[in-house]
Amino acid sequence: MLPEFEFLIPQTLSEALKMLAEGAPDAVPLAGGTNLIPDMRGGYHTPGVVVNVAGLEELRSIRRENGHLVAGGATTIAELLEDHLIAQYAPILQEAAAAFATPLVRNRATVGGNLADAAPCADTIPPLLALGAEVELTSKEGSRRVPLEEFIVGPHETVRRPEELLVTVRWPVSPPHSAGAFRKMGLRKAACMAKVDVAVVVEGDESGRCRRARIALGAVAPKQFRVRAAEALLRDQPLTDEIIAEAARLAAEASHPRPGSEYKLKVVRGLVRRLLARAAEEIK
Repeated sequence: MLPEFEFLIPQTLSEALKMLAEGAPDAVPLAGGTNLIPDMRGGYHTPGVVVNVAGLEELRSIRRENGHLVAGGATTIAELLEDHLIAQYAPILQEAAAAFATPLVRNRATVGGNLADAAPCADTIPPLLALGAEVELTSKEGSRRVPLEEFIVGPHETVRRPEELLVTVRWPVSPPHSAGAFRKMGLRKAACMAKVDVAVVVEGDESGRCRRARIALGAVAPKQFRVRAAEALLRDQPLTDEIIAEAARLAAEASHPRPGSEYKLKVVRGLVRRLLARAAEEIK
């Protein structure tokens, strides 16, 4: 059963920000509700005020802007799957969206909610880390942008203040000769939480040499993270089998799964090697 709370429906973004400010720290935003509602039913979260932002058009667009793709915080996972800009410039995010829960959940769950909940197994976080994303947090007092890697500080913990709303996530459009890939390992093909998430983006040159790489992992540590040592190894290098194998080894070495889940280290090593090899072929 849900606890008692006040349910507010703003008509504009500025009205929503005012409601969050007046209700803080006891007010929370609601978009898809696929995380918040189960947490409230389970007694893990008992806000006194819930502000419904799902209907705010300001939070629903996907657009290209100044060399970046920008997705509103209330954009659903299903909308990521259908959008032509995401398909053209961020197919790695569509791969993650396709592996996200079930069609019913994808129709409700939002990008902003998945990021703000910051579960270690959140499927959109690794591909967005690999894309170099940052989030925009807005309150009555103004806005600030935070790199996604700094936004998430621990399991279900972010730097978002109670009066702030995650309004957009943005990332730079990848240059020519770029390729990315995402893979999720779970216990079954549908409706499962990730046991391992791996995302890679490689930016190459005309010769097929790696100019820059980003490798992000999820569900193998308390929070998602980029494998900086492996990225540094690949920079300005030809993507040979040997260097790919060493990058995969470094990715496994950087992982810290829970005791009893050491099998994930082999999974990380295998998936990183496979995805880097795929990217190496695509940038040639």
